[in-house]
Amino acid sequence: MSPREEILKCEIPEKENPYLPERARIIRKYDLTSDVRFFQVRLCNQTKAMEWTTKYKPGQFMMLSIPGVGEAPFSITSSPTRPGIFEFCIRKVGKLTSKLFEMKENDFVWLRGPFGNGFPVEKMGEKDLLFVAGGLGAAPLRSVLLYALDFREAFGKIYYLYGAKTPDEMLFKNEFIDMKERDDFDCYLTVDKDPDGNWPYDVGVVTTLFKYVKDIDAKNTVAVVCGPPVMYKYVVDEFLKLGIPEENIYMTLERKMKCGMGKCGQCVVGHKYTCIDGPVFTLWDVKTIRNLI
Repeated sequence: MSPREEILKCEIPEKENPYLPERARIIRKYDLTSDVRFFQVRLCNQTKAMEWTTKYKPGQFMMLSIPGVGEAPFSITSSPTRPGIFEFCIRKVGKLTSKLFEMKENDFVWLRGPFGNGFPVEKMGEKDLLFVAGGLGAAPLRSVLLYALDFREAFGKIYYLYGAKTPDEMLFKNEFIDMKERDDFDCYLTVDKDPDGNWPYDVGVVTTLFKYVKDIDAKNTVAVVCGPPVMYKYVVDEFLKLGIPEENIYMTLERKMKCGMGKCGQCVVGHKYTCIDGPVFTLWDVKTIRNLI
């Protein structure tokens, strides 16, 4: 057999088409707030269901679509340590999400991904962790928090600070209240306002919770923040006051994205593509790239 025939005989490994979505079934859904809903979905292809849900990093996102309606990016709120399903926390804001809110359990959606860089969990081992979430920022941070708790022995102290406008607007409220009972990490919750006067925890902006952060090894701490743009400056200031190095401060930034693959250019900020180079960025990125936040 000639060399040419040998080459022609070789089979080229089949590569998955990143533009081709996989069908998934909605297996569970419930309201988190008046306009935010939790969705748990499973890929119909059982082999891919296990492969896809164990090979992503906390902080990555999926492209979710409904044929004839549209497609949009959503952060994965579940952890790869809990395989078989993807979980999403979705706010009703437009055509696609409105249609999604009309769907029932056992209805089908389509998924592509995962996309983005995710959190550098391989660099976070044996370090203290400090998470700060505001509002919808609890959705993407839930993934990395669950990851850290499932590998609890691999990390030092863990603090989770979460602030919402009111108790009714707090995502995963009951889940976090239950977490407060754990003795292997510290979870603190606050609300800006308590209309009914029944909130048993702190009232005030999320930075007021920093008073509970004690005895961390600042130089060996990784800090993560996600929330509305207005809170970043104040939270980062608190991180720096504690002495946490700038290179250990991460933030996940949500921007308008379309394809998830850096092809359409919708998410370009400076020389970065949020969907490829992000959505997780360091404080250094924020300081050197204009309008990143």
